[in-house]
Amino acid sequence: MPGLIDSHCHLDHFSDEELPVLLSAAKEAGLSGMVTIGTRLSHAAQQKRLTGFGSPDMRVWCTIGTHPDHVEEVPVPSVQDIVALADTPEVIGIGETGLDYFHGQEAVRPLQQESFRRHIQAARALDIPVIIHARQADEDVATILEEESAIGAFPILLHCFASGPQLAERVVALGGYVSFSGIATFPKCEEIRSVARELPIDRILVETDAPYLAPVPQRGKRNQPAFVAHTARRIAHERGLEVADFAEQTTRNFQRLFRKVR
Repeated sequence: MPGLIDSHCHLDHFSDEELPVLLSAAKEAGLSGMVTIGTRLSHAAQQKRLTGFGSPDMRVWCTIGTHPDHVEEVPVPSVQDIVALADTPEVIGIGETGLDYFHGQEAVRPLQQESFRRHIQAARALDIPVIIHARQADEDVATILEEESAIGAFPILLHCFASGPQLAERVVALGGYVSFSGIATFPKCEEIRSVARELPIDRILVETDAPYLAPVPQRGKRNQPAFVAHTARRIAHERGLEVADFAEQTTRNFQRLFRKVR
């Protein structure tokens, strides 16, 4: 699978000693790059540092942002603060941000929504993708994306798809992309596979969300970027495609969305 990209992982959950081994395994699995995702703006410097583990044949990029689970830890940052942290060559996206109503109690939801909008506005200002986390908040995620898109377009990536098909359809209608994780390989997740089969092929990415959600046949293990090959193989099978063709397509999609990697 030459050239696969793990579009969403968390390399900051691994030690510096582990990273060369993980990158070597990723290369053997056919990857050419990965994106380490920010979950706290206070960790932006660490995310940028992690890109230094990359090489010409195994690129490492990063994003910066505040995960909705962490919005109460510090005041919601200004758009200008987010832009200032993200306006560097190694940062190719904003996030992950979004809404999580599974963890977020009702009282914190306005903070999540405000943070989400400010991350979107920063992504619009820099013309780089906003990476979206959505959990039990499909309607509000879609509504905010549609309202903000009416103000001005911005690139969109809905990561680790585990929502209803309507959210995926509304994201794609806005010109966005949808990324599938190891969840798409789980035996009971037929609805996720159905969405993966039906979405336009030029709007699909793959990811691990490592160290979480290891795909079948690695389920139960600590996930790592190399395992994205299993997810790609399963979705290619679902769509009746050759694995190499699917890998090439998802990498083209990644490059189209993340314009700074060109």
